[in-house]
Amino acid sequence: MNGSRSSVSQPPPLDLPAVDLKAQALFLDVDGTLLEIASAPDDVVVPHRLTQLIPELVRLTGGAFALVSGRTIAQLDALFRPMVLPCSGLHGLERRDVRGVMHRPSINDERLGRARSFLAAIVQVNPGLLLENKHSTLAVHYRQAPELAGVARRVVTQALDILGGDYCLLEGKMVFELKPDGFSKSMAIAAFLREPPFERRSPIFVGDDRTDEAGLSYVENLGGLAVHVRPSNVASGARWQLPDVGAVHAWLESLVARSPPAASGER
Repeated sequence: MNGSRSSVSQPPPLDLPAVDLKAQALFLDVDGTLLEIASAPDDVVVPHRLTQLIPELVRLTGGAFALVSGRTIAQLDALFRPMVLPCSGLHGLERRDVRGVMHRPSINDERLGRARSFLAAIVQVNPGLLLENKHSTLAVHYRQAPELAGVARRVVTQALDILGGDYCLLEGKMVFELKPDGFSKSMAIAAFLREPPFERRSPIFVGDDRTDEAGLSYVENLGGLAVHVRPSNVASGARWQLPDVGAVHAWLESLVARSPPAASGER
């Protein structure tokens, strides 16, 4: 496949190009990419295969591995315990670098508190809606009541008015989320790529949702490997595709299988 883009929309290829993990920086979304999406965020399950696979990917990339998620870093730590990984949470709002240093802006708690109270009151009288309080961001899920998508959009838009112009609305898979503007997964990836051991490596980013598009487009523009996990009829800025979470696991396992085994004494 050459680098030119056809004027006719074609499904992206499923057979991903060969990569050398020693020269790559690997960034992975979590929900919908590494983990199957559940009816509620707390109901997700981390397969045992991932607890074995991720340390191998960290080793093979020389530590240039990070999770890039809409979840909080605290949630990621709880999910993947005892691993403590470089990661970005809340769609780029917070980040923990490879040294363990946290990068997080200060947030106006007063406005967030008012918006949180407003959304909580609406959710309480609309069974099936779920308010996820991530402290720095607020998300309203309607996966358990798809018919309430219009209600969810309307009340989140009203809450955005409470928060003011320095906040923005993100639309994901059956969720609307409010977060401070000016942060994105692309910014988090860019920050990692300025630091060792990520710097001077070609990035790979795998994501599945609209909230991943900024990161996918950024990696694509850098000439890296951007992979969208979705059905073939869903548009994305990513050039490459995997159909589902199981295919992501299989691809990552194939990267490990094709890499040299750990040397004696190497972790």
